[in-house]
Amino acid sequence: MRVVIAEDNVLLSSGLELLLAAKGCEVVAVVGDGEAFLDAVAEQRPDIAIVDVRLPPSFRDEGIHAALRARREHGALPILVLSQYVERDYAGELLSDGRGGIGYLLKDRIGRVAEFVDALRRVAAGGTAMDPEVVAQLLARRAGDPLDTLTPRERESLALMAQGHDNATIAERMRISDNAVHKHIGNIFAKLGLAPDESGHRRVRAVLAYLDGAPREAGPGPGRRDPR
Repeated sequence: MRVVIAEDNVLLSSGLELLLAAKGCEVVAVVGDGEAFLDAVAEQRPDIAIVDVRLPPSFRDEGIHAALRARREHGALPILVLSQYVERDYAGELLSDGRGGIGYLLKDRIGRVAEFVDALRRVAAGGTAMDPEVVAQLLARRAGDPLDTLTPRERESLALMAQGHDNATIAERMRISDNAVHKHIGNIFAKLGLAPDESGHRRVRAVLAYLDGAPREAGPGPGRRDPR
């Protein structure tokens, strides 16, 4: 797996490079800002990119906008975004095109090497990986929306789905059968208005509903800055 890293903290980027090399990944470029990241992606065509949310020069959201641009220009390039804090709007914005291949993890998660590498590989394969802390905060603030129709077990299933886990992992975590997971997820899709014959990544759309109450259209909307 070929990886591009966009991280301005030299110690962290060096640590990531060493960690990934030890896990059999090839780090083809390490850069420190958004423009250099876009150049590296265009030149190297990696299998996945790891991008810090906050990059120079303003250290606000340059990483997010560089990631969105890279996905537009390079066929939904799988990207794992790292953040120091939970910033829920960024998670929703990254998932808004519904194509998968997106991860959003807190930097503390890197220290849990097995979990981090599992998330990286899941994203590279076209799945999603949301930090459990992000999901926990979203679950705590939910009230008065269609998700209130979900049962506690359905909400637990959706929380694990939002983290990017497949049915087998959800069954293991919840200590229930695969058939029970399938039933819970079917109920979730029905209650969120995702018809069985609907095309696209229904699991990603369910995650979007979990994040924002309803799927959003890709691209800038009111109060959002065009990432180009």
